Amino acid sequence: MKSFEQVIKFAKERGPKTISVACCQDKEVLMAVEAARQERIANAILVGDIEKTREIADSINVDINNYQLIDIKDLSEASHKAVELVSKGKADMVMKGLVDTSIILKSVLDKEIGLRTGNVLSHVAVFDIEGYDRLFFITDAAMNLSPDVNIKKQIIENACEVAHSLDIEEPKVAVICAKEKVNPKMQDTVDAKELEQMWERGEIKGCIVGGPFALDNAVSVEAALHKGIEHQVAGKADILLAPDIEAGNILYKSLVFFAKSKNAGVIVGAKAPIILTSRADNEETKLNSIALGVLMAAKA
Repeated sequence: MKSFEQVIKFAKERGPKTISVACCQDKEVLMAVEAARQERIANAILVGDIEKTREIADSINVDINNYQLIDIKDLSEASHKAVELVSKGKADMVMKGLVDTSIILKSVLDKEIGLRTGNVLSHVAVFDIEGYDRLFFITDAAMNLSPDVNIKKQIIENACEVAHSLDIEEPKVAVICAKEKVNPKMQDTVDAKELEQMWERGEIKGCIVGGPFALDNAVSVEAALHKGIEHQVAGKADILLAPDIEAGNILYKSLVFFAKSKNAGVIVGAKAPIILTSRADNEETKLNSIALGVLMAAKA
């Protein structure tokens, strides 16, 4: 898949799936869920303050009688119930509504009803960038602050899970650093080379890993050739692994606000996709994220 138009198309073919919305009294989330229902890619169970939800829905001409409704006003209890629906197989993914990320993640990690797998949770953003012939996956821009090499390995594996759900069988992973050469004084370049060696030893599967790369020679064949970099990932990366949350977050927001790129995001590493978008994300981004979750759920 090379665009979100294709992502939506395939989500229609492989859906519909069911979203459990935690704290559903949120205008943008309701608009995205309704768009997903109309596109026939997903249904939803709305969990939260139903009185407030109905008021919001009426103001945007959304009929919430098309959804299963569970009235729970307390944010923690609503998040708990939304996650439990997924844990019990009554929904395929959980989506954050009007609630702090920490609250919903606490429910996701709950030992009794949560979606823990023992794996690292990480954020995977997907970008449709004008001028490129492929989607880009950027990770991790939201969850892991300063991951060591073993955490980075799991972040790569999580991102590959997302890429595989979009029918990218062997995604090319570029470990991004400030420069493309190993420097012992720059730990991220050392980690990058070690991750490449892990892949060479067969410890990371389902992808091709290379690093360290600077951003330019990871995404531009011309830039890679100019610097004499010969690697099967050079200039052709699908997945960009950021060295830490700061670099990942800055790259993510640069593409959103400067490049105005279409995007989607999902938390991976749990038993089911977690759609955890920002309040600043628009309806289109939230719909794209739902479609991404549908494809992941269909692949599971």
